[in-house]
Amino acid sequence: MNLMKRFVFLLLPFVLIGHLNAQIIPDLSSVNNEKIWNVYNRIVNFDKAENAIQFNAQPLDGVVWVKDLSFGDGVIELDIKGSDHQGRSFVGIAFHGLDEETYDGIYFRPFNFKSPERNSHSVQYISHPEKTWSYLRSNFSEQYENPVIPVPDPNDWFHAKIEIVYPHVKVYVNNSEIASLEIEQLSDRKTGWIGLWAGNNSDGAFKNLVIKKSK
Repeated sequence: MNLMKRFVFLLLPFVLIGHLNAQIIPDLSSVNNEKIWNVYNRIVNFDKAENAIQFNAQPLDGVVWVKDLSFGDGVIELDIKGSDHQGRSFVGIAFHGLDEETYDGIYFRPFNFKSPERNSHSVQYISHPEKTWSYLRSNFSEQYENPVIPVPDPNDWFHAKIEIVYPHVKVYVNNSEIASLEIEQLSDRKTGWIGLWAGNNSDGAFKNLVIKKSK
């Protein structure tokens, strides 16, 4: 075996391991490139200082979808920033999307993080278009929303990790080993689009998006 072949042979296990644990890190700076992102019901800009995508606030939900990416099981991690503005800060991730209005999602209400009366409504699962937050709260009280552990600053960046092994979803905040929310998905979609999400009349910011696909 010549030196070059031996070198390649020794490297091969590391190449395979890297492939199996490949991370997808979308280029947030290209958010206004229609070939890479699909922006729905928001105006978005890239903040160079923060290396983050900024959403404007406007009526109804808005999503920035990563084009040409199908996601099934795996892990989604990112940093999110909302605000302590009651009823005006809803920020999170849409996944297993079929179209602009059909998807599952996990989102946060930062204005509830530190409120003793409302902190049980800090992190929420949804399955649009039918299983909205109001439908779930009315029909499955406290099953699809929870407090966040540990409690972040509602006006600062916090880290979110969403683990998905259909139909099981776990949500972790700020590198906690304790899940803030554990649910089973209500949709029958096992794969679909991924997008950054903001709710009705909400702005928000997102950075450090990392997607790890297990299938």
